[in-house]
Amino acid sequence: MLVLGIESSCDETGVALYDTERGLLAHHLHTQMAMHAEYGGVVPELASRDHIRRLVPLTEGCLKEAGVPYGGIDAVAFTQGPGLGGALLAGSSYANALALALGKPVIPVHHLEGHLLSPLLADEKPDFPFVALLVSGGHTQIMAVRGIGDYELLGESVDDAAGEAFDKTAKLLGLPYPGGAKLSELAKSGRPDAFIFPRPMIHSDDLQMSFSGLKTAVLTAVEKVRAENGADDIPEQTRNDICRAFQDAVVDVLAAKVKKALLQTGFRTLVVAGGVGANWKLREEFGKLTVCMPSEKGRPKNREEKVDVFFPPMAYCTDNGAMIAFAGAMHLNAGREADAFNVRPRWPLSEIVK
Repeated sequence: MLVLGIESSCDETGVALYDTERGLLAHHLHTQMAMHAEYGGVVPELASRDHIRRLVPLTEGCLKEAGVPYGGIDAVAFTQGPGLGGALLAGSSYANALALALGKPVIPVHHLEGHLLSPLLADEKPDFPFVALLVSGGHTQIMAVRGIGDYELLGESVDDAAGEAFDKTAKLLGLPYPGGAKLSELAKSGRPDAFIFPRPMIHSDDLQMSFSGLKTAVLTAVEKVRAENGADDIPEQTRNDICRAFQDAVVDVLAAKVKKALLQTGFRTLVVAGGVGANWKLREEFGKLTVCMPSEKGRPKNREEKVDVFFPPMAYCTDNGAMIAFAGAMHLNAGREADAFNVRPRWPLSEIVK
């Protein structure tokens, strides 16, 4: 089965072809980053219009690369939500019209499920079951994944998601849009322990997370530095130190919550997916992640056990059509198709979990 995947939930237009026998054949992506940078953030109307301009040429590019005619497509998958309403409509309209013209089924996909399954596109794939940390834009969730379509939500952010906190903190520091990646880069030059920020909810018994208070702590530190220097500009090294301290705090919280999830489920495999999954510090820390196992008969007490950690390839951390095509192929195998043309800008992840 050859599935065409369409992603248009926000500011990236992604198109990809996935074959259930041969794997990913082609994926093309256009980012609107430069266009939105002028405004300091995503402008929904501009995003929608740009998706419309990009979808046809991106599709034709994928088909040409794969050597497949339009008639060779067996199904069209698209991001139904969540996301920007107009952007979703651009992709949904195109996907439904193309599927209708070809007489092929159309498959709606939850954007976060696409991210959740994206590590399965890598050469080294995780085996089920596993704990998944989804850190994508405005979403931060921890899930138990026992198979395709078998997801259990274990915990999530109760306010700002990790990605939102990165971008908002970057803006506080005067970094250009999109600031999260720039903040991470500057953190490499930051001095450890120059600033110490709180780790919100790190010791709570549940798997809920909160990052709005951390953002407020950064704001307080920035205002103090400016007052001490008598200027709006923050010294370069001080800015880097703040970036380092902020990033360390976020990663510490995520690591602590993931460890609790692994102990709670008994799983020893972790999957990290979403844009923040590209963060170098998170990859570094999670790459050496262990959990302290309780004592068992015949085994030493409090032994540290290594966790198998999987990240999607860097190209699939951001929004992309490959993850939508793959998720669509999995749903096609399960016999799921759309029964109406619609989009779901606000689509709770809880509606697709068991």
